[in-house]
Amino acid sequence: MIGQVKAGAAKANPAGRLAIALLCGTMLTGLPTVAWAQEAEAGEAGDTAVQQPVDNTIRTISIVGAERLEAQTILSYIKLRVGQQYTSAAADGALKDLGATELFSNFSIRNDGGNVVINVTENPVINRIVLEGNKRIKNDKILPEIKLSPRQIFTRSKVRADVARIIELYKRQGRFAATVEPKMVQLPQNRVDIVFEISEGPKSKVRQINIIGNEEFSDGKLRGEMITKQARLTSFLSSNTSYDPDRLAFDQQKLRQFYLTEGYADFRVVSAVAELTPDKRDFIITYVVEEGERYKFGDVKVESQLRDFDSDAMSKGLPMKTGDYYNVETVENTVEQLQELAGTFGYAFAEVDPDFTRSRENLTMDVNFVIREAPRVYVERVDVNGNTLTQDKVVRREFRIAEGDAFNSLSVQRSTARINSLGYFQENFEITQVDGSGPDRIVLEANVEEQPTGELQLSAGFSSIESFILAASVRQRNFRGRGQTVGASVNYSRYSRSVQLSFTEPYVFDRNISAGVDVYRRDFNSFNRYATDRRNLYEKTTTGISMRAGVPLTEYISLIGSYTFNYDQVSLDEQTYFSTINGESTCDPLKASRYLCEAIGDRTSSILGMSLAYNTLDSRLRPTRGSNVTFSTEFAGLGGSVKYLRVRGKAAKYWPVGAGFIFSLSAEGGAINALKSENIPGRDDVLLTDRFFLGEPQMRGFDIRGIGPRILRQPYVTVDGVPTPITERNQVQDDALGGRAFYLGRAELEIPLGSGARELGLRPSIFADVGALFAVDRPLLQDYPNGVQATDDEGNLYYYDADGLLTLDPGTATDPNDPAIRPGSAFREVFVGDSAAPRVAVGIGVNWNSPFGPFRIDFAKILRKEPGDDTKQFSFNVGTQF
Repeated sequence: MIGQVKAGAAKANPAGRLAIALLCGTMLTGLPTVAWAQEAEAGEAGDTAVQQPVDNTIRTISIVGAERLEAQTILSYIKLRVGQQYTSAAADGALKDLGATELFSNFSIRNDGGNVVINVTENPVINRIVLEGNKRIKNDKILPEIKLSPRQIFTRSKVRADVARIIELYKRQGRFAATVEPKMVQLPQNRVDIVFEISEGPKSKVRQINIIGNEEFSDGKLRGEMITKQARLTSFLSSNTSYDPDRLAFDQQKLRQFYLTEGYADFRVVSAVAELTPDKRDFIITYVVEEGERYKFGDVKVESQLRDFDSDAMSKGLPMKTGDYYNVETVENTVEQLQELAGTFGYAFAEVDPDFTRSRENLTMDVNFVIREAPRVYVERVDVNGNTLTQDKVVRREFRIAEGDAFNSLSVQRSTARINSLGYFQENFEITQVDGSGPDRIVLEANVEEQPTGELQLSAGFSSIESFILAASVRQRNFRGRGQTVGASVNYSRYSRSVQLSFTEPYVFDRNISAGVDVYRRDFNSFNRYATDRRNLYEKTTTGISMRAGVPLTEYISLIGSYTFNYDQVSLDEQTYFSTINGESTCDPLKASRYLCEAIGDRTSSILGMSLAYNTLDSRLRPTRGSNVTFSTEFAGLGGSVKYLRVRGKAAKYWPVGAGFIFSLSAEGGAINALKSENIPGRDDVLLTDRFFLGEPQMRGFDIRGIGPRILRQPYVTVDGVPTPITERNQVQDDALGGRAFYLGRAELEIPLGSGARELGLRPSIFADVGALFAVDRPLLQDYPNGVQATDDEGNLYYYDADGLLTLDPGTATDPNDPAIRPGSAFREVFVGDSAAPRVAVGIGVNWNSPFGPFRIDFAKILRKEPGDDTKQFSFNVGTQF
């Protein structure tokens, strides 16, 4: 305690005793103390004391203990000044002012005969902020939220506030058991490190959702309408099992919306309470509801104040009828439809107000849809804003409505969809409508936000189809801001290699005509199966150029013409499939089969193509609604050595079926026919390399090229002296021939998952595939149960010499007494699979946008197949686009 108080005065003066008590109290509480001096002299003994006047004028004020702050700066924070009277109230005020600055960890004032001394201990400076124990929320998410930072003055109030902020961040993630312990590490020069030791704790789940008051619908039904889910073993992928106050409020709206769609217009949620269990690990949510009575629609009609609308006719077309159960969703949809209908006639600002009349006695709800009077609106101006790289014309040419046209809401919606489909701007772009210069004028604004359109992809992966895969591509979809697309790609795998350069101009000379060109080189190694092994067959090398041009016939229909010139080289491994007779190496049908020997050679294809496309999809990448139909034909014969006519058709339809489910149906088919015939028995006039093939990945559940006509080469073994063919599929050679016609259909339902799974890019689906490949001329088959004797064209018998070459001289043969029997040439060929009967497979699959690239995995069960088909229940693909 600082200051002086004489004992006699303290005993004689009650005020002195009170001062001593106050000073002792302040010391016990640890607060800075104020000492004040009282000069008194004791008088005569007895009950009377005489106090002499004391001069408490402040003569000097000095600061002790300041290191960083100047004395004048500290004095500016308080009201004490030289020449003033020093009082306890003035000292208390000065202490409060110093505390309000939060610059000092300790401070006090004493008065030595008019010389006031202020002792201060400055708060330390923060050297750094350290977070420990945080795994679920990284530093870059926490540090911007807290107020403390290096080189700031440390204060305990800021530390407490930052602890509360960090705990709040964890509560937002559903971790209500999280704790934060702040610690201070002293450093030289009055510096400190602030360490927040974080114990994240488990995620607080919703253990139970109780509903009280529901009689018409079960608890399970109502829980299914909520976003929040109960924590169960089956919900480990869902993030909706954690407690979220905002989600709790939203679930109340979901409950009300559900009851209103079922006719319960008086429904209300009385209370919604979330209780945290004592261990802070789980929440128990309890809803108290009142269902009320169920209503039906009474009189429903439309009252139009627009002269172009017939109220009676529109009333007859309403989706709800008198006697139907009341449904608020139907009412809301009707309002939107009436507004869109008014918009298509140019009434952009037409308002539709549903007027409700409730009868509690009859339990009916009358609805009168009033279309308010509004002026017909015209487009005054179209503004494009925010585009820095993309030229204005690239955006404007996608508008289906022009300046001066009557406003049409359908045209605005279509313009929005077309601009979105460009992929140049932010997702969910919308054209905004702004009031024009008059009540009948409107301004359409395309406020775009450009996003990167250049793509550089480097990927490596493994596929059950292609084995190891390497791919690299670069593409610019908005080259020079003109909407042009340029690209280059290189792909390499075990069975295929390709390089391609491409260019596309969507508007040639600013006219609605698209054009493009591709230059490419593709190498493909075909294979067959022998037992369980894949064996390389022929290698096809294609070098070519393709040019195309398209023109829209209507808003949704386009006509596309193309010309392609290919130079194909098909070859076989001579060491494996060729034999040398009379010094000439030639394809041996006993080793390669006749159809392979027929395929080898060089040829040119000059192909003229035409396609008619109808497209109303809402997205090119991941459609959720709309249709896509394409019919194309190709004529090869405008020069070149290949002559054929090929036609194809493909159609797909997508529907959103509610709750995030997307259902799709697709079908395709094709046929090819040769335009010249060589009339050679056993040889199809359509070359092997031009035929269709079907299997993985087009139709799941079957191996690559696993459907359609094929030759099975079955080796003979001797059983009891009798040549017997082996028929087990894993011990025979399997050669796919392809077909001249095919069809394929697919039904698929994409299943939505929780937000956590969506963030991972998981999209599961169930599917059913049906298809067939058929129509090929029956080949000439070989059947040699005792092996094959080698003869020349004149019937002379050949022998194998010591070098394995054929010779007519038996003297050089390894065994001059026996004719030459080809080793392993005891076999027969069986032709199977040429059937138009449908093959059917069902299964489940998952798409995943993995860090390694798009990943697809499928499990299929075969319901129907034909003899010769190769099945495959499991398949996957990663690292390439599908």
